[in-house]
Amino acid sequence: MHKLPQQWQYVIFNKLHVGGITLFPFIIAKSKLYLSDKKFVNHEHIHLRQQLELLLLLFYMLYLINYGINLVKYRNHQKAYLNICFEREAYKHESNAAYLRERKFFAWINYL
Repeated sequence: MHKLPQQWQYVIFNKLHVGGITLFPFIIAKSKLYLSDKKFVNHEHIHLRQQLELLLLLFYMLYLINYGINLVKYRNHQKAYLNICFEREAYKHESNAAYLRERKFFAWINYL
């Protein structure tokens, strides 16, 4: 299993309608099985980095604004979600275990 930094804690909440969500410093997963999925963990770690870069509150504001614009544009929740700049970066690089070591600061801007 992918070794995780000790400062990140995980909360398991089985009633989620999604696989997981990151609310710094927690990764909330639908089940313990998700935490053994390297792609899932890396995806959520990318979100942790994005949240730190934007000092949390700004991340959540931009995330919701980007989602809202996408929802008007696509008129579809799934398309709106998948086209949020933060999600586009995380999905594109979730399979690359070295991405966070190589990632440039504010890399999510490239996905606007």
